[in-house]
Amino acid sequence: MTITDTPSTAPRTAKPLRIGPIEVEAPVVLAPMAGITNMAYRRLCREYGAGLYVCEMITSRALVERTPVSMQLIQHHESETPRSIQLYGVEPNTVAEAATILVGEDRADHIDLNFGCPVPKVTRKGGGAALPWKLDLFQDLVTKTVKAAGDVPVTVKMRKGIDADHLTYLDAARIARDAGVAAISLHARTANEHYSGHADWSAIATLKETITDIPVLGNGDIWSAADALRMVDETGCDGVVVGRGCLGRPWLFGDLAAAFRGEDVRAMPSLGDVATAFRRHAELLVEFFGSEDHGCRDARKHVSWYFKGYPIGGDVRSALSMASSLQEIDDLLGQLDWSAPYPGADVEGPRGRAGHPKRTALPDRWLESRDVDAEFRKVLAAAELHHSGG
Repeated sequence: MTITDTPSTAPRTAKPLRIGPIEVEAPVVLAPMAGITNMAYRRLCREYGAGLYVCEMITSRALVERTPVSMQLIQHHESETPRSIQLYGVEPNTVAEAATILVGEDRADHIDLNFGCPVPKVTRKGGGAALPWKLDLFQDLVTKTVKAAGDVPVTVKMRKGIDADHLTYLDAARIARDAGVAAISLHARTANEHYSGHADWSAIATLKETITDIPVLGNGDIWSAADALRMVDETGCDGVVVGRGCLGRPWLFGDLAAAFRGEDVRAMPSLGDVATAFRRHAELLVEFFGSEDHGCRDARKHVSWYFKGYPIGGDVRSALSMASSLQEIDDLLGQLDWSAPYPGADVEGPRGRAGHPKRTALPDRWLESRDVDAEFRKVLAAAELHHSGG
């Protein structure tokens, strides 16, 4: 893969990220993404660079009930250290029980709590980005989970709030810090914004000014190592969380690690480099799912991200998006001009679906009070989702 010198305004030799007893060489975290950050993708990203690689969101109730999907998703390869798992839930005792399982069975070195998911199936139950509005519920859930986790560090990932009139991140951050979390990550958008527009990095700066005794991590609109460095420089945050920016670009973690070491280099993969990465990803997916057909079908969703901007032709692109075996993938990749150079601007910038702002789905009368009433507490257990991911 071609590596080139690039101008940089890097904060030279950034400090390692410390999350409780864990030290991460590069202050970079792979954001949990449903259907993306399974063991296969985490292993691939780790092969390119350094950081903390978090599995996709696991529903606490599904973990407590030991559903087959959840038990598969929390698996880590022997090469994965530290092991990081994100939990979702709305009922404090259930989330704490899930943490007890992870710690008691030695399945995780770090637990992250999801308070950032904006999708309706989560927020209409009062979970994800909706939950910090209820301060007593948030405090109860975080406090019990931290206690259940014991020596395993717990972190929280949140958004600014539900909308511009219902911001929650500063109150929630203070509560989380006082409850003993090891770090706080902020996606600098509201739930209503989903992934649209531009992330409000000034909110990350405000959070860092407010929370000074544990690490604050910034998330939102990091498409390159230069963006990560600029976020740290502009906000003072202690590290970055990368989500959509690494879709189809696992080598971004190599760029980030180099940038935080103060090296002015950047990967500029040829078409052959991209084909090699995609083939490796498919191979790892086959291994993870234990089925060639399942693994290759799952790889299909990644085709458009990997080959964005590269001259591969519509027929090959379409065929890769329907491939069901590694041999089929090999035959199709063999038709490409592996010497085709990095296309530059055509492959850079935003990736994934940005969408449009939309009103967040919430439980009835959710915004009328910052506290959870007795009636809602009775149905919290029933409100837990029965599946993982999302």
